[in-house]
Amino acid sequence: MPAYPKSKNQSIMLQSFFILCSGADKNLLEGCSQGEKTKFVGIGATVFFTAVMAFLASAYALFTVFDNAFIAIAFGLVWGLLIFNLDRFIVSTIKKRDSFLDEFIQATPRIALAIIIAIVISKPLEIKIFEKEINTVLLKEKNEMMLANKKQVANYFQSDLDKNKAQIDSLKSDILKKEKEVNDLYSVYITEAEGTAGTKKLGKGPVYKEKREKHDASLQDLADLKTANQAKITDLEAKSKTLQADLDKKVTETQPIIESFDGLMARINALNKLPWLPSFFIMLLFLAIETSPIIAKLLSPKGEYDFKLEDS
Repeated sequence: MPAYPKSKNQSIMLQSFFILCSGADKNLLEGCSQGEKTKFVGIGATVFFTAVMAFLASAYALFTVFDNAFIAIAFGLVWGLLIFNLDRFIVSTIKKRDSFLDEFIQATPRIALAIIIAIVISKPLEIKIFEKEINTVLLKEKNEMMLANKKQVANYFQSDLDKNKAQIDSLKSDILKKEKEVNDLYSVYITEAEGTAGTKKLGKGPVYKEKREKHDASLQDLADLKTANQAKITDLEAKSKTLQADLDKKVTETQPIIESFDGLMARINALNKLPWLPSFFIMLLFLAIETSPIIAKLLSPKGEYDFKLEDS
């Protein structure tokens, strides 16, 4: 057995691996020309690297969901192997026919499946490529959500806060009214004593005494009212502080939920809000990669391998 240089052995092994990836029958391909082998090596390499891209895309997508590298790699590996198996099956089951139309009809379901796979693979990688732009969109959305959340929570507590404030204002208004009444009575008995109003007699006569007693009684009522209302106002203000604390607590509790609003679906929605053209061309690139083995099969003429496959 001839001894090949190490680099040549590696080349042969790599060629065999890519032929395996293409789904071709190695025994039938063994007697074919080098050009025929190279065609299947190219198809197999495309299948393999598509699976690698699928692994990377799914691993990143799952990492955004689970936030765990080991789970993401494990599921990504399963998904990559699944895509590899599907692509290998798709390419290996397309048989060369005498009519291109027959070949195209045969390949149509496989092309449709390849398009779906390309879209699924490209989306997570688009998210990674445009990560900075997506983060900007998400930050804007989070800020809007925070403001909307504060408004919603405030509205929930607003009726109680407004009711409390109205009661406090009413109690304060009662005190102000009573103070005005006392001040008016004070003015009445003073002007009575000065003789400028009322009986217009200078001095502290019976009318003055009556008006003074009325003022003093009203002044006592004012003191009692202030004491009673101030106690009520203190209770209501304490209740208002409790309501405000509950409002702030509710806003604080919902904050982590809004902060964690950066999952896979949120990022996909954010990506859709960016200009569509760059994302579209990336998807076209993956579509071209995914469908290239099928297109290569359709466009290539019948080769030695196809004739041998028909005869076998």
